[in-house]
Amino acid sequence: MFDFKPDPAAPKADLYKDLLAAADALTSGESDGVANMANVAALLAEFLPDCNWTGFYRMVDGELVLGPFAGRPACIRIPLGVGVCGVAAKSGETQRVEDVHAFPGHIACDALSRSELVVPIVRDGVVIGVIDLDSPDLARFDADDQAGIEALAAMLSRRV
Repeated sequence: MFDFKPDPAAPKADLYKDLLAAADALTSGESDGVANMANVAALLAEFLPDCNWTGFYRMVDGELVLGPFAGRPACIRIPLGVGVCGVAAKSGETQRVEDVHAFPGHIACDALSRSELVVPIVRDGVVIGVIDLDSPDLARFDADDQAGIEALAAMLSRRV
């Protein structure tokens, strides 16, 4: 059994260092990408306060398809270029959105979400999925969150 407990008083840099170490421990040597995504989605929910959704969308036949997550039921399919996740997947660039209601084409899977961070997972130059974090707080995510999740996505690119 794994019991990873974040220190809520730790600086964000330490929190993300611990998150990355926990994700590495859980996914190292495991070849099943869905199992790895499921464990990491749970870790994200455990480690990141003020998030109401943490999880993955996978690239399948040219669109994003819901993967493992922690949170309320979510949109199952997202076209490339649509919503925060679709824009991140199409552009290959992280999307950090302070107010999702001001984002053109935002898809409201959960009306409680107010800010979002979406980081593409890239393998061999190709987007294979995204890590999606939602928060009920405006401007919940900052540059430290972005750097931490981008490091996680890079580490997971060969494991999901």
